[in-house]
Amino acid sequence: MAEEEKTIQEELSLPILLADRVRKSAEEAESSKIECSEIAKQVDRLSQMLRSAVRIAAASPSLYERPVRRIAVDVTKNLDKTLTLVRKCKHGGVLRHVFAITGAADFRKASNLIESSIGDMKWLLTIFEADGVNPTLPPIASNDPILAWVWSYIATIQMGELRDRIDATNELASLARDNDRTKKIIVEEGGIGPLLKLLKEGASPDAQISAANALFNIGTDQERVRLIATELGVSIFVQVLSDSPMRVQVPVANLVARMAELDPFVQEEFARENVTRPLVSLLSVDTLLDDPKLNSGKPSIHSLVQINKELARKLPTHRTSSNLSLSDGSSRGGSSHSKKEKEVETPEVKLKLKIGCAEALWKLSKGNVLVSRKITETKGFLCLAKLIEKERGELQYNCLMTVVEIAAVAESNPDLRRSAFKTSSPPAKAVLDQLLRVIQEESSPTLQIPAIKAIGSLARTFPARETRIIGPLVSQLGHRNVDVATEAAIALGKFVSLENFNCVEHSKAIIEFDGVPPLMRLLKNNERAQMRGFVLLCCLALHVGNSKALEQARALSALEGAARSVSAQHPDLRDLFAKAMHQLTLYQAGGHPHGQSFAP
Repeated sequence: MAEEEKTIQEELSLPILLADRVRKSAEEAESSKIECSEIAKQVDRLSQMLRSAVRIAAASPSLYERPVRRIAVDVTKNLDKTLTLVRKCKHGGVLRHVFAITGAADFRKASNLIESSIGDMKWLLTIFEADGVNPTLPPIASNDPILAWVWSYIATIQMGELRDRIDATNELASLARDNDRTKKIIVEEGGIGPLLKLLKEGASPDAQISAANALFNIGTDQERVRLIATELGVSIFVQVLSDSPMRVQVPVANLVARMAELDPFVQEEFARENVTRPLVSLLSVDTLLDDPKLNSGKPSIHSLVQINKELARKLPTHRTSSNLSLSDGSSRGGSSHSKKEKEVETPEVKLKLKIGCAEALWKLSKGNVLVSRKITETKGFLCLAKLIEKERGELQYNCLMTVVEIAAVAESNPDLRRSAFKTSSPPAKAVLDQLLRVIQEESSPTLQIPAIKAIGSLARTFPARETRIIGPLVSQLGHRNVDVATEAAIALGKFVSLENFNCVEHSKAIIEFDGVPPLMRLLKNNERAQMRGFVLLCCLALHVGNSKALEQARALSALEGAARSVSAQHPDLRDLFAKAMHQLTLYQAGGHPHGQSFAP
């Protein structure tokens, strides 16, 4: 760390001083004068290169220092060994005779060391003085060419002309795609800072895109993602998402999604920087959203006029975009680029951007109350509902998964659940309507399963009278796809759980929607389906044990038959089974009032 704190001039001063000492000792040599003279010539050439490096460093405030420091250390070691050898040549007599026996081999070795240092310095000077990337390899990296390439690319990114910087960044991105060792070298050699600087400068969209792609290829694990964040990457990404061209925002949105997924700390940093604002704004481009005020009751003619005036004031001049406002009053957000530029972007670029933004919101909201709250407090909730309804493919799926994660957070956060998912709230109603539509109308389990999961997470939100939720879930208990049916059983299990205040009313609704027969069929499937099905059956038995439907389905027999094996695999369910069986025996003829032991 002490070496890292030295300036480059200080770093190079020691080998320059050693070079002078070697040359002086060579002039004072009393033996092997020819060899010492040759060494002196080599060292003099090396010394000139070292002094050139000092001049370049003094004149270049943006000098890429990493290879200079590494090579300076290596040159210092070689000169120190050479100095020790040359100093021996001042001795005469017997020592001179003994030294002459091995002197030739030692001088050849010293000459090779100095020549290697000359090669390193020559390469170093060319990457600082030449245009573009230097394709040659210095001796110091002869056994690891990746190191030299990384040095050369980073130096060009930090010090080169714009076109060369873009080319070097693309090459670095390609290298980073190969393997983790290469990514580690790029990080260790200080590659993150120049890439972030290139992205932040906005010298050209191509430069920003290449920088974002390189960072995306580097940030594939938690450690590297954390390093990107600690070098102020988070604020730079938020800035780019707020004011850069769309084609630049596409890879940055993808990068935000990856970073949020890999590191909870980075996820929190993004939340503090309010990245949801530009993401929601970009997601809503070309999506006309209904204002919630228009959906609350029957407004008067006067109020409609006032609302229309307000909307006209809020909306951009082009009708195809939605301008979003957040309750936190942040000034950062919407693009500062011209609206005309936004309008002329191709539909393909806009779609890619929306897909990336939706995925970023999905990853950011996972387990995060702050992000989930920010999304639900904006028109982002309405936007997600609209896109789930209108879009297909990856965009629809990413929007749906964002809702799933917000619902999962709300399941364990009563405040968020009450504020974001009030059934009287138009945005919440729009989202719930789309979840139910997906469950009932979509044919893909890939979409149905997360929609069912989201409804299940919100089970404690719905009042007893909200039976329209139960019907679609019950209908999926008999789905031909076992995973869909199992997810429906899990969701219904949350509705009838003892923790749900309306568990009895929901249980009655399941019976009314004829949910017992498909539930009994589910018990004949795989272990996961059986276990989830039996949990639901036990809860129904506890709440509506006197139901004819349970008696006709021989629910008691089913529980008795499975009690021993299920309780052995899931000891935490033993008590639930016992209570359910006892409840059924109170109402069903032929039951065993005292129950039976099924302890393993």
